Amino acid sequence: MSWRVHWVILKTCLEERFVYRGDFAFATLVRFMPIVTNIFLWSAIYAVGTSHESARMNGYSYANMVAYFLLAMVGRAFSSMPGLASGIAREVRDGTVKKYLTQPIDMLGYLFWHRVAHKIVYYVVAIGPFALVFWLCRSYFDGWPDAFTIAGFVASLLLSFLIGFLLEAWIGLISFWFLEVSSLLFIYMMFNYFLSGHMIPLDWLGAFGRFFRFMPFQYLAYVPAAIMLGKYSHEGLLVELAIESAWVVVLFVACRVTLARGIRRYGAFGG
Repeated sequence: MSWRVHWVILKTCLEERFVYRGDFAFATLVRFMPIVTNIFLWSAIYAVGTSHESARMNGYSYANMVAYFLLAMVGRAFSSMPGLASGIAREVRDGTVKKYLTQPIDMLGYLFWHRVAHKIVYYVVAIGPFALVFWLCRSYFDGWPDAFTIAGFVASLLLSFLIGFLLEAWIGLISFWFLEVSSLLFIYMMFNYFLSGHMIPLDWLGAFGRFFRFMPFQYLAYVPAAIMLGKYSHEGLLVELAIESAWVVVLFVACRVTLARGIRRYGAFGG
């Protein structure tokens, strides 16, 4: 597809999102409720037997834990792709995937810009609540890191979006072989929630955590949060970004190969 087609897709998807902006805004604001409940949960955990100020668990104080959780939420806001895999599977199952085969529109390209539009609208709506939450919780942070670290954090968020998109798209493309991928998607989401560091920091998993860091899941939440918390030196940060970029290339190739082979075996009949 040409860049003009990419722009038309992005503009159309943005307009589509803003049609139901009230419903979208309400759904976005409701997603902030787990932040409050998780802060209270960790407060109760750290309060058991000692004060918040002196309690430390696996190297994290209560303030560190709240800061980590908030930053992990930002990472997940970039990398989560609700409905992407199931949407691809549904289009393959009911035959509407044919529109990508009969029109000069690349399937992955269209889905990519559709998700970009979704994230743009999401952050237009959510930037205010996010800013308010971080301002109210500013005492849990030790201050701003240096400019290089902030730039690395932003780069890790953009790369986490690509990894999240490619992982879910790859799961969805498996529907060319298995029309029902809901069970596989459920397993993926379960591992994703745990291995991305969204549930607990991967530091807490010891030797298992070091093993899981060879997987791409950690870049969906843990690595962006760890960067802002200063857990990487500048050299270590560059290494992590290089590995994350390599995962993007690997997953992109995997999606392209899977799509090409899936289309070759796909068959549809009727109108």
